[in-house]
Amino acid sequence: MKKVKKAKAVAFNAQTFLYSTGMARKAMEYQRKATIFAQGDPSTHVMYVQKGAVKFSVVNEVGKEAIIAMLGAGDFFGEGCLAGQKVCQGTATAITHATVLAIEKGEMQRVLHREHAFSDHFIKYMLSRNIQVEEDLIDQLFNSTEKRLARTLLQLARYGKKDEPHKALATISQETLAEMVGTTRPRVNFFMNKFKKQGFIHTDGGLQVNNSLLTVLLHD
Repeated sequence: MKKVKKAKAVAFNAQTFLYSTGMARKAMEYQRKATIFAQGDPSTHVMYVQKGAVKFSVVNEVGKEAIIAMLGAGDFFGEGCLAGQKVCQGTATAITHATVLAIEKGEMQRVLHREHAFSDHFIKYMLSRNIQVEEDLIDQLFNSTEKRLARTLLQLARYGKKDEPHKALATISQETLAEMVGTTRPRVNFFMNKFKKQGFIHTDGGLQVNNSLLTVLLHD
């Protein structure tokens, strides 16, 4: 008897789904440094990054800013409204020209209940991001500045995501990296030069991050 070959499971593509379904959403275009929403604004929409990059940050009472996340194509943000969040807990800013889909809370809830493949994808995404937040905390508590910077660069290059190119954002500044890592700009500059000499990164034509940078994290 001939063996019947099993068909390979096709990975769910959120972007294709969001454009092919009858889901109500609005595509918004933002120029670099434009505010998508500000801390304290009403929390009414779930946002999806179609193109470009977005910074999510929080400012405390004395005006000190902390960068919480750097988001790229395929990432969701603003999902707090689904859990009853009334106001935005941080500010979302485009750090490149970005296209963002805005999905109203009620519409997002309706589609999550109706479309199981999409809801599975969304839950998996949220769980993955929670794991990353935990790893970020451990990173801050136990790792050296050099390892924290290496991990941040790999995250910006979307290391481990097969459908993404291994390169970071050409427009990200060393000041921003210092904020993300929790150190000073001179320290970031020192290690960036070290990584460049070791061939882990290249700066010709924008910041390029090689997978070999992972060795910094694995080195004791």
